[in-house]
Amino acid sequence: MTLRSTPDRPGPTLHRVWRLPAADAVRGRRALWWTVGPAGELAVLLVSLKHLSRGRYPRGWPGWRPDTPFTGELVTITDHEERRTRVTDIRISPSYLALLPDSRFLLVSGRTSRGENGGSWRANTVVYSASGSPEAEFCLGDDIAALVTDADGSIWTAYGDEGIYGSHPESGAGLAGWNARGEAIWSPGGRLPDHPLQGCTAATEDHRAWLVWYPGSSRGGTFLTRITPATGAVTSYRSPVQRPDGFAVRGNRAVFTRRDHNKRFTELLRAELDGDTWSVTDRARIRTPGRVVMHCGQGRDGFLWIRAGDTWVRVEA
Repeated sequence: MTLRSTPDRPGPTLHRVWRLPAADAVRGRRALWWTVGPAGELAVLLVSLKHLSRGRYPRGWPGWRPDTPFTGELVTITDHEERRTRVTDIRISPSYLALLPDSRFLLVSGRTSRGENGGSWRANTVVYSASGSPEAEFCLGDDIAALVTDADGSIWTAYGDEGIYGSHPESGAGLAGWNARGEAIWSPGGRLPDHPLQGCTAATEDHRAWLVWYPGSSRGGTFLTRITPATGAVTSYRSPVQRPDGFAVRGNRAVFTRRDHNKRFTELLRAELDGDTWSVTDRARIRTPGRVVMHCGQGRDGFLWIRAGDTWVRVEA
Protein backbone atom coordinates (compact mmCIF):
# COMPACT_ATOMS: atom_id res chain seq x y z
CA MET A 1 0.00 0.00 0.00
CA THR A 2 1.25 3.52 -0.75
CA LEU A 3 0.53 6.92 0.77
CA ARG A 4 0.94 10.08 -1.26
CA SER A 5 1.55 13.70 -0.43
CA THR A 6 -1.20 16.26 0.02
CA PRO A 7 -3.50 16.79 -3.01
CA ASP A 8 -2.27 20.35 -3.58
CA ARG A 9 1.34 19.23 -3.94
CA PRO A 10 2.23 16.02 -5.77
CA GLY A 11 5.35 14.47 -4.28
CA PRO A 12 7.11 11.31 -3.18
CA THR A 13 5.33 8.11 -2.26
CA LEU A 14 5.52 6.61 1.22
CA HIS A 15 5.31 2.82 1.23
CA ARG A 16 3.36 1.40 4.16
CA VAL A 17 5.27 -1.45 5.83
CA TRP A 18 3.43 -2.42 9.03
CA ARG A 19 0.70 -1.29 11.38
CA LEU A 20 0.05 -2.46 14.93
CA PRO A 21 -2.58 -5.20 14.54
CA ALA A 22 -6.03 -4.39 15.90
CA ALA A 23 -5.91 -7.59 17.98
CA ASP A 24 -2.91 -6.23 19.91
CA ALA A 25 -4.53 -2.83 20.43
CA VAL A 26 -7.74 -4.44 21.73
CA ARG A 27 -5.68 -6.48 24.21
CA GLY A 28 -4.21 -3.28 25.60
CA ARG A 29 -0.77 -3.56 24.05
CA ARG A 30 1.14 -0.44 23.10
CA ALA A 31 3.87 -0.25 20.47
CA LEU A 32 6.77 1.53 22.12
CA TRP A 33 10.46 1.35 21.15
CA TRP A 34 11.36 0.40 17.62
CA THR A 35 14.24 0.06 15.19
CA VAL A 36 15.21 -1.23 11.76
CA GLY A 37 17.96 -3.86 11.42
CA PRO A 38 20.78 -3.96 8.89
CA ALA A 39 18.85 -6.47 6.77
CA GLY A 40 15.84 -4.15 6.60
CA GLU A 41 13.84 -5.94 9.29
CA LEU A 42 11.51 -3.79 11.40
CA ALA A 43 11.46 -4.55 15.14
CA VAL A 44 8.91 -3.16 17.61
CA LEU A 45 8.60 -3.86 21.34
CA LEU A 46 5.01 -4.18 22.56
CA VAL A 47 4.14 -3.63 26.23
CA SER A 48 0.83 -4.22 28.02
CA LEU A 49 -0.95 -1.24 29.58
CA LYS A 50 -0.79 -2.96 32.96
CA HIS A 51 2.97 -2.25 32.99
CA LEU A 52 2.65 1.39 31.87
CA SER A 53 1.88 4.83 33.24
CA ARG A 54 1.28 7.97 31.22
CA GLY A 55 3.21 11.22 31.52
CA ARG A 56 2.01 14.62 30.32
CA TYR A 57 5.11 15.06 28.19
CA PRO A 58 6.28 14.15 25.62
CA ARG A 59 3.24 13.68 23.42
CA GLY A 60 2.59 10.41 21.61
CA TRP A 61 4.07 7.01 22.33
CA PRO A 62 7.29 8.30 23.99
CA GLY A 63 5.10 9.57 26.85
CA TRP A 64 4.42 6.04 28.12
CA ARG A 65 6.63 4.99 31.05
CA PRO A 66 7.10 1.33 32.08
CA ASP A 67 6.92 0.29 35.70
CA THR A 68 10.01 -1.88 36.12
CA PRO A 69 10.41 -4.80 36.05
CA PHE A 70 8.06 -5.45 33.15
CA THR A 71 7.42 -7.90 30.32
CA GLY A 72 7.32 -7.08 26.63
CA GLU A 73 6.98 -8.83 23.29
CA LEU A 74 9.45 -8.12 20.50
CA VAL A 75 7.80 -8.23 17.07
CA THR A 76 10.23 -8.60 14.15
CA ILE A 77 8.74 -8.00 10.70
CA THR A 78 10.36 -8.98 7.40
CA ASP A 79 8.95 -9.31 3.89
CA HIS A 80 8.16 -12.96 4.57
CA GLU A 81 7.17 -13.33 8.21
CA GLU A 82 6.31 -11.77 11.55
CA ARG A 83 8.21 -13.29 14.48
CA ARG A 84 7.35 -12.68 18.13
CA THR A 85 9.67 -13.10 21.12
CA ARG A 86 8.58 -12.76 24.74
CA VAL A 87 11.00 -10.67 26.85
CA THR A 88 10.52 -10.94 30.61
CA ASP A 89 11.88 -9.14 33.67
CA ILE A 90 13.05 -5.98 31.87
CA ARG A 91 14.67 -3.89 34.59
CA ILE A 92 15.59 -0.68 32.74
CA SER A 93 13.34 2.01 31.31
CA PRO A 94 14.41 1.93 27.65
CA SER A 95 14.87 4.84 25.30
CA TYR A 96 16.14 2.74 22.36
CA LEU A 97 15.83 -0.69 20.84
CA ALA A 98 18.54 -1.87 18.42
CA LEU A 99 19.30 -5.13 16.60
CA LEU A 100 22.55 -7.10 16.59
CA PRO A 101 23.71 -9.99 14.38
CA ASP A 102 22.26 -13.49 15.01
CA SER A 103 18.87 -12.05 16.05
CA ARG A 104 20.28 -10.60 19.28
CA PHE A 105 19.13 -7.15 20.36
CA LEU A 106 19.75 -4.28 22.76
CA LEU A 107 17.54 -2.25 25.05
CA VAL A 108 19.16 1.04 26.01
CA SER A 109 18.22 3.78 28.45
CA GLY A 110 19.29 7.23 27.32
CA ARG A 111 20.48 8.28 30.77
CA THR A 112 22.83 6.91 33.39
CA SER A 113 24.72 8.13 36.44
CA ARG A 114 27.78 7.34 38.49
CA GLY A 115 27.71 5.08 41.52
CA GLU A 116 28.20 6.33 45.04
CA ASN A 117 31.25 8.50 45.73
CA GLY A 118 32.04 8.91 42.03
CA GLY A 119 32.17 5.19 41.32
CA SER A 120 31.74 3.42 37.98
CA TRP A 121 28.98 4.40 35.60
CA ARG A 122 25.77 2.42 36.03
CA ALA A 123 24.78 0.09 33.20
CA ASN A 124 22.15 1.52 30.87
CA THR A 125 22.27 -1.18 28.16
CA VAL A 126 21.17 -4.82 28.21
CA VAL A 127 22.07 -7.31 25.45
CA TYR A 128 19.47 -10.02 24.82
CA SER A 129 19.78 -13.35 23.04
CA ALA A 130 17.55 -14.33 20.14
CA SER A 131 15.27 -16.07 22.65
CA GLY A 132 14.87 -12.92 24.76
CA SER A 133 17.22 -13.82 27.62
CA PRO A 134 19.64 -11.18 28.98
CA GLU A 135 23.27 -11.93 28.14
CA ALA A 136 25.24 -8.86 29.25
CA GLU A 137 24.89 -5.30 30.47
CA PHE A 138 27.11 -2.24 30.22
CA CYS A 139 27.12 1.55 29.89
CA LEU A 140 27.00 3.41 26.55
CA GLY A 141 27.42 6.88 27.97
CA ASP A 142 24.97 9.46 29.27
CA ASP A 143 22.24 11.48 27.52
CA ILE A 144 22.09 9.43 24.31
CA ALA A 145 20.26 11.45 21.66
CA ALA A 146 20.63 9.07 18.69
CA LEU A 147 21.69 5.43 18.36
CA VAL A 148 22.10 2.97 15.49
CA THR A 149 23.79 -0.44 15.04
CA ASP A 150 25.54 -1.58 11.88
CA ALA A 151 25.72 -4.91 10.06
CA ASP A 152 28.86 -5.93 11.98
CA GLY A 153 27.24 -5.34 15.37
CA SER A 154 28.96 -2.06 16.24
CA ILE A 155 26.91 0.59 18.05
CA TRP A 156 27.04 4.29 17.09
CA THR A 157 25.83 7.02 19.42
CA ALA A 158 25.38 10.79 19.44
CA TYR A 159 24.75 12.65 22.68
CA GLY A 160 22.80 15.57 24.06
CA ASP A 161 24.11 18.62 25.86
CA GLU A 162 23.74 17.18 29.37
CA GLY A 163 25.96 14.25 28.42
CA ILE A 164 28.42 16.35 26.43
CA TYR A 165 28.89 18.76 29.33
CA GLY A 166 28.77 16.00 31.92
CA SER A 167 31.69 13.87 33.06
CA HIS A 168 31.34 10.71 30.99
CA PRO A 169 34.36 10.70 28.60
CA GLU A 170 32.69 9.23 25.50
CA SER A 171 29.60 11.40 25.92
CA GLY A 172 31.83 14.44 26.27
CA ALA A 173 33.20 13.89 22.75
CA GLY A 174 29.67 14.21 21.33
CA LEU A 175 29.86 11.08 19.13
CA ALA A 176 31.09 7.56 19.88
CA GLY A 177 31.38 4.02 18.53
CA TRP A 178 31.15 0.83 20.60
CA ASN A 179 31.38 -2.92 20.11
CA ALA A 180 28.70 -5.32 21.31
CA ARG A 181 30.63 -5.86 24.58
CA GLY A 182 30.25 -2.20 25.48
CA GLU A 183 33.87 -1.29 24.74
CA ALA A 184 34.54 2.09 23.12
CA ILE A 185 36.10 1.49 19.68
CA TRP A 186 35.87 4.92 18.03
CA SER A 187 35.90 8.58 18.99
CA PRO A 188 36.05 11.70 16.83
CA GLY A 189 39.49 12.65 18.14
CA GLY A 190 39.38 16.27 17.04
CA ARG A 191 38.29 15.41 13.49
CA LEU A 192 34.91 17.18 13.57
CA PRO A 193 34.34 20.67 12.11
CA ASP A 194 32.94 21.91 15.43
CA HIS A 195 32.15 20.55 18.89
CA PRO A 196 28.73 18.84 19.05
CA LEU A 197 25.97 20.10 21.30
CA GLN A 198 23.11 17.77 20.34
CA GLY A 199 22.61 14.65 18.25
CA CYS A 200 19.64 14.60 15.85
CA THR A 201 19.42 11.19 14.17
CA ALA A 202 21.55 8.36 12.73
CA ALA A 203 21.72 6.11 9.68
CA THR A 204 23.78 3.37 8.05
CA GLU A 205 24.97 3.02 4.47
CA ASP A 206 26.53 -0.35 3.65
CA HIS A 207 29.37 -0.65 6.20
CA ARG A 208 29.41 3.04 7.06
CA ALA A 209 27.62 4.86 9.85
CA TRP A 210 26.26 8.41 9.72
CA LEU A 211 25.59 10.59 12.78
CA VAL A 212 23.69 13.88 12.42
CA TRP A 213 24.32 16.62 14.99
CA TYR A 214 24.55 20.34 15.55
CA PRO A 215 27.10 22.41 17.51
CA GLY A 216 26.68 25.00 20.19
CA SER A 217 28.99 27.57 18.69
CA SER A 218 27.90 30.80 17.04
CA ARG A 219 28.71 29.28 13.63
CA GLY A 220 25.60 27.14 13.98
CA GLY A 221 24.40 24.78 11.29
CA THR A 222 23.92 21.02 11.31
CA PHE A 223 26.48 18.42 10.26
CA LEU A 224 26.40 14.96 8.69
CA THR A 225 29.35 12.87 9.89
CA ARG A 226 30.21 9.67 8.00
CA ILE A 227 32.35 7.06 9.76
CA THR A 228 34.02 4.18 7.90
CA PRO A 229 34.86 1.60 10.61
CA ALA A 230 37.21 -0.45 8.40
CA THR A 231 39.61 2.47 8.03
CA GLY A 232 38.57 4.80 10.83
CA ALA A 233 38.04 7.57 8.27
CA VAL A 234 35.76 10.43 9.30
CA THR A 235 34.15 12.84 6.84
CA SER A 236 31.77 15.61 7.85
CA TYR A 237 29.50 17.65 5.58
CA ARG A 238 27.38 20.65 6.34
CA SER A 239 23.76 19.50 6.23
CA PRO A 240 21.42 21.28 3.81
CA VAL A 241 18.60 20.70 6.33
CA GLN A 242 18.70 22.14 9.83
CA ARG A 243 18.11 19.67 12.68
CA PRO A 244 16.33 16.89 10.78
CA ASP A 245 14.61 14.10 12.69
CA GLY A 246 15.12 11.55 9.91
CA PHE A 247 17.94 10.97 7.41
CA ALA A 248 18.88 8.27 4.91
CA VAL A 249 21.62 8.23 2.30
CA ARG A 250 22.68 6.21 -0.74
CA GLY A 251 25.74 7.38 -2.64
CA ASN A 252 25.25 11.02 -3.60
CA ARG A 253 21.51 11.08 -2.77
CA ALA A 254 19.87 11.68 0.60
CA VAL A 255 16.42 12.18 2.03
CA PHE A 256 15.54 14.10 5.20
CA THR A 257 12.41 14.67 7.28
CA ARG A 258 11.43 17.47 9.64
CA ARG A 259 8.20 16.74 11.46
CA ASP A 260 5.24 18.91 12.28
CA HIS A 261 5.32 17.77 15.90
CA ASN A 262 2.30 15.69 16.92
CA LYS A 263 0.64 16.42 13.56
CA ARG A 264 -0.18 14.12 10.65
CA PHE A 265 2.39 15.79 8.40
CA THR A 266 6.12 15.82 7.88
CA GLU A 267 8.32 17.83 5.55
CA LEU A 268 10.30 15.55 3.25
CA LEU A 269 13.39 16.95 1.53
CA ARG A 270 15.67 15.37 -1.04
CA ALA A 271 19.30 16.38 -1.51
CA GLU A 272 22.26 15.56 -3.73
CA LEU A 273 25.99 15.74 -3.11
CA ASP A 274 28.09 17.72 -5.56
CA GLY A 275 31.74 17.62 -4.57
CA ASP A 276 31.71 18.45 -0.86
CA THR A 277 28.34 20.20 -0.82
CA TRP A 278 24.87 18.76 -0.18
CA SER A 279 22.04 20.77 -1.74
CA VAL A 280 18.28 20.34 -1.46
CA THR A 281 16.75 19.37 -4.81
CA ASP A 282 13.11 18.88 -3.82
CA ARG A 283 10.81 19.34 -0.85
CA ALA A 284 7.20 18.45 -0.09
CA ARG A 285 4.85 18.48 2.87
CA ILE A 286 3.67 14.89 3.22
CA ARG A 287 0.53 13.64 4.92
CA THR A 288 1.27 10.68 7.21
CA PRO A 289 -1.07 7.92 8.45
CA GLY A 290 -0.63 8.95 12.09
CA ARG A 291 0.83 11.65 14.30
CA VAL A 292 4.59 12.17 14.01
CA VAL A 293 6.51 12.73 17.25
CA MET A 294 10.09 12.46 18.48
CA HIS A 295 12.21 9.40 17.58
CA CYS A 296 10.24 9.12 14.34
CA GLY A 297 12.97 8.40 11.75
CA GLN A 298 15.80 5.96 11.05
CA GLY A 299 17.87 5.53 7.90
CA ARG A 300 18.99 2.15 6.61
CA ASP A 301 20.96 1.70 3.39
CA GLY A 302 19.14 4.30 1.35
CA PHE A 303 15.68 3.91 2.93
CA LEU A 304 14.25 6.30 5.49
CA TRP A 305 11.81 4.61 7.86
CA ILE A 306 9.23 6.84 9.51
CA ARG A 307 6.95 6.04 12.41
CA ALA A 308 3.58 7.82 12.22
CA GLY A 309 1.38 6.83 15.15
CA ASP A 310 1.23 3.03 15.12
CA THR A 311 2.07 2.78 11.41
CA TRP A 312 5.52 2.46 9.83
CA VAL A 313 6.28 3.71 6.34
CA ARG A 314 9.47 4.13 4.34
CA VAL A 315 10.75 6.21 1.46
CA GLU A 316 13.81 5.67 -0.72
CA ALA A 317 16.62 8.21 -1.02
